[in-house]
Amino acid sequence: MYGTVAIVGRPNVGKSTLFNRLVGKRMSIVDDTPGVTRDRIYSKAEWLGREFTLIDTGGIEPDTKDVILSQMRIQAQLAIDKADVIILVTDITSGVTSTDADVADMLQKSGKPIVLCVNKCDSIGELPADFYEFYNLGLGEPIAVSSVHGHGTGDLLDAVFSAMPEKSDEPEYPEDAVKVAVIGKPNAGKSSLINKIAGEERMIVSDIAGTTRDSVDTVIKRGDDTYVFIDTAGIRRKSKVNEQIEKYSVLRAYMAIERADVCVIMIDANEGFTEQDSKVAGYAHEQGKASVIAINKWDSIEKDGKTMQEFTKKLEVDFSFMSYAPFVFISALTGQRLDKLFELIKYTSEQNARRISTGTLNDLLAYATARVQPPSDKGKRLKLYYMTQASTKPPTFVIFCNKKDLFHYSYQRYIENRIRESFGLDGTPIKIIVRERGE
Repeated sequence: MYGTVAIVGRPNVGKSTLFNRLVGKRMSIVDDTPGVTRDRIYSKAEWLGREFTLIDTGGIEPDTKDVILSQMRIQAQLAIDKADVIILVTDITSGVTSTDADVADMLQKSGKPIVLCVNKCDSIGELPADFYEFYNLGLGEPIAVSSVHGHGTGDLLDAVFSAMPEKSDEPEYPEDAVKVAVIGKPNAGKSSLINKIAGEERMIVSDIAGTTRDSVDTVIKRGDDTYVFIDTAGIRRKSKVNEQIEKYSVLRAYMAIERADVCVIMIDANEGFTEQDSKVAGYAHEQGKASVIAINKWDSIEKDGKTMQEFTKKLEVDFSFMSYAPFVFISALTGQRLDKLFELIKYTSEQNARRISTGTLNDLLAYATARVQPPSDKGKRLKLYYMTQASTKPPTFVIFCNKKDLFHYSYQRYIENRIRESFGLDGTPIKIIVRERGE
């Protein structure tokens, strides 16, 4: 890795379009609405065989009193602090604005190398006279770019690497890092949890539901273990997904689940289980992800000696379709039981990746079929020949039999329960594939 590059600028100058162009895929949400990118988005990018980390940021409004915009400014400042080189994006169609000048002044105070990008220079040929106005920002030679068409991006990256310090000391997270997607409906406290764990204002946190629109990675080291927390946009009911931006966010949350090893499903203790929670959890279950159900805001609940027990009983009914998932009652605000949450994340991740030998599985199969006879139909009895583990994440078992039609769902469930009884596999779904001999 050659270093970290942050893309900054005022709202709606095309930062996210440039980010997507340089990364080579649609990662940042792009929309004509100013302020769509609220948090920092990270991705790897490459130029002439050199890999670097690219950060997209929300637009900077230096003097704003708006709660979201002012926090976007804090997020941008955090990105600037982490960056080796900063790309300041401006817009040729609006010329140099007072905000551009304020942002340029703020960046110069950081002492970091700055590359000035004049975006939306979409026509090829002679540059318009307005282009030369950007020299007034005092950041050296501006580079004309069209992030929509890709013109000038090569010159931009050449300038970035010319300004890049020798090598970034920031280590990448190791391959064996546990990737954790924090999912749930809006305002359940997902960003607050990650901020508490990380010990910095890593996410924008406000009581406006749906503040996090993009999923963002936070690397946490605990002892010898590394965790990558992916904060996601809250998943709403489809009937409530009116805004086009919101649709991208739901898709991003689903993509985060696919990337993750473990899903932490956040439930708001004040609201309890909702239909939307079941949909979020159901998607994690379908994807075969290890899961932990975290009941947040537990500090705000009035309790007596039986409150947790009664709450757990109700949740066991609500989450009956994923009875393997453990519960933990936490407070992202106070940090209550976060150690327990980490224990469960690590344990369920190990269970999701667990491998069991074929010999041990067949001993179990012989015991299970002797204990409860396989079903029969019209004089034909199901015969189970042998079982083997085909893959992990989730643990997937293939059972060979004489006739698939006889292997009813209820008997498959019985075999799954015996597997769990013998080997644990807590916190992870189990997949069983039935094959007739010869298939």
